[in-house]
Amino acid sequence: MIKRTLLLSATALALASCASTGQVPRASDVNASAPASWASGGMADTVFVDDWVATFDDPRLLQLVDEAVTENPSLLAAEARIRAARASARAANAGRLPSLSADLSVTQRETDASSSTAYGAGLGVSWEADLWGSLGARARAGVLEFEATDADFEAARLSVAGQVARAWFLLIEARLQTELAQRDVEAKENSLALIERRFSAGVSRSSDVRTFRSALASSEAVLASRQRSQAAAARNLEILLGRYPAGAIPHDADLPEFANLAGIGAPGDLLSRRPDLIAAEARLEAAGLQAVIARNALLPSLTLRGNADTGGADPSDLLDLDTVVATLVGGLTAPIFSGGALRAERDRAAAAAEAALRTYAGTVLAAWREAEDAIYADSVLAARVDALQTAFEQAAAAEELVIRQYGSGLATVFELLDAQSRRFAAEGQYISARRERATNRVDIYLAIGGDFDAPDLRNLEG
Repeated sequence: MIKRTLLLSATALALASCASTGQVPRASDVNASAPASWASGGMADTVFVDDWVATFDDPRLLQLVDEAVTENPSLLAAEARIRAARASARAANAGRLPSLSADLSVTQRETDASSSTAYGAGLGVSWEADLWGSLGARARAGVLEFEATDADFEAARLSVAGQVARAWFLLIEARLQTELAQRDVEAKENSLALIERRFSAGVSRSSDVRTFRSALASSEAVLASRQRSQAAAARNLEILLGRYPAGAIPHDADLPEFANLAGIGAPGDLLSRRPDLIAAEARLEAAGLQAVIARNALLPSLTLRGNADTGGADPSDLLDLDTVVATLVGGLTAPIFSGGALRAERDRAAAAAEAALRTYAGTVLAAWREAEDAIYADSVLAARVDALQTAFEQAAAAEELVIRQYGSGLATVFELLDAQSRRFAAEGQYISARRERATNRVDIYLAIGGDFDAPDLRNLEG
């Protein structure tokens, strides 16, 4: 709460400063409120993980991420937007340079008595002096928009890598859960065979047989549901890879094991590492420059125009320097009345700059929350995995004991069914907890803007 108050206070001070001095609002106006360490207890260090995908020690995952960042349709679209933004930045910078145009004409005149032909050529140049810095601000805003679009691409690239990792772990979990359901069906079949033999020997009741037949049918239904979920998980991953969703992707790997969390930096590092924050910072500065441009539109502008024309009745006259007529005109233009449009645009741009600053502050807060949530969850999930592993191992041992006891007539069919159900539930929860911890590790690296090694469409496109 204290850090949030500091951030909001910094934002308010930045707005007041920009309003009073006419300066462009900058991210540094609010970034000073970054805490020195993570409130959730994560280790703050300056050594970042070079390749977070490699920390999972899964060669198949590395291959899938490489494929996704070159074939994913959304990334291909984002790369095209980068090229469009680059072209727009070049166009914005063109306003600072003189413009040059040329024309060539041939005029044919026909009358009843005669005909004549005239040839003409002209060269025109115009240039606007950047008296107040508006042209430079427009060019800089174009560059910033390109930088923001490039950061958007990096954010999308990081997101796709994260989605692939999550989808891969979900697929592995789905396979493990399916295998668990298959083993449960087999265990029910073995128990049912035992009960039917005891019934034939007059030791068990018919209700015991029917109870386990019902339990077996329920387990078969669970198996069918797990198989469906496994196929859906495979198709979801294939879509991320840009493949046809055939549901046939190999996934025989196991869920990863983890060492202690390290290499996540400090909260302030997010401001220069997370692509979405980099993009928001660039757009914040661009919005401030647009406000400067709108304010300067109320001031006079100086334009220089020059023309050189030549021509005559013969084509060779076009090359005769004696026929050249040149003019140079300088004009100072100032707005007088526009129905309030210029002042309205000035006010709109100023409000948009304020909105960009507040949006940036909110984006920073959200980024810190995401990182704090994921870092805190890492230790909690580790404890949960350990507890569920113990619960599963004990439930499995209890199941084996009850199976022997039932064979000796020392346990009832309901005790046997309960032991098997407990073991099945405990193992299923243990598998899910391991996948959840793997997914949370992905969330941590996404929250801190982690680096990873994979092909980059920006480089592949030259």
